[in-house]
Amino acid sequence: MSDPVHERIKKQIEQDDVVLYMKGTPVFPQCGFSSGAVQVLSHLEVPFQSYNVLEDQDIREGVKTFSDWPTIPQLYVKGEFVGGFDIMREMFESGELQEMMRDKGLVEAKS
Repeated sequence: MSDPVHERIKKQIEQDDVVLYMKGTPVFPQCGFSSGAVQVLSHLEVPFQSYNVLEDQDIREGVKTFSDWPTIPQLYVKGEFVGGFDIMREMFESGELQEMMRDKGLVEAKS
């Protein structure tokens, strides 16, 4: 039997190329990790859809079991789970996140 919350999450991550589940909103993040995740995506100039898990307890808990990842924020790119803020930061610092976004056609290659 399918989980209705997981079905909602699956639909959300399939309808937008980049999805961030976070605490708060991009304009008003409610934790330092969510703020950092927004800063990384903003620096990359990647359009993204965010979902405030503080407004929906089902999504807040469901996203953790959906990804098998215990913390928020969580980043999904083209329907695939990338990681939380620590992984985002490491990938950004190494250039891996920028490369992934380019490879998936989400940002233009800088010449």
